[in-house]
Amino acid sequence: MKIGPYINFPGNCREAVMFYAEVFKTAEPEIMTFGEMQVDPNFPMTDNIRDLVANAQMDIRGNMIMFSDVPPGMSFIKGNNITLIITDHDVEEIKRLFGLLSKGGSVEMLLQETFWSKAYGSLTDKFGIGWQFSAE
Repeated sequence: MKIGPYINFPGNCREAVMFYAEVFKTAEPEIMTFGEMQVDPNFPMTDNIRDLVANAQMDIRGNMIMFSDVPPGMSFIKGNNITLIITDHDVEEIKRLFGLLSKGGSVEMLLQETFWSKAYGSLTDKFGIGWQFSAE
């Protein structure tokens, strides 16, 4: 299991990721835009979000850091824009941790299969810490 930070930006994620890649002298970051994602009829793709970063990741000296832009309409609060992401191959362990950490907290996205993960979900625990879960 791995736990790492997931950092959100208000539309300037690509600029930030490229800056960090230069600063830390990393390999070229992996960047996927919202326009490259599978179309979801519940969330129509508009021109103002098509080029925003849906997910970017880079390895900084053995630490996987993940990034994304917050699409218009979703809240962005500077200073509260970092969550922890748990990644693991064991879907049952992901389910167990999700269940335990959600007690007394609030679930933003139920744990579910997505096109990028067999089990992905997000929540805020009872202490106000944001968590994302993703089965590799």
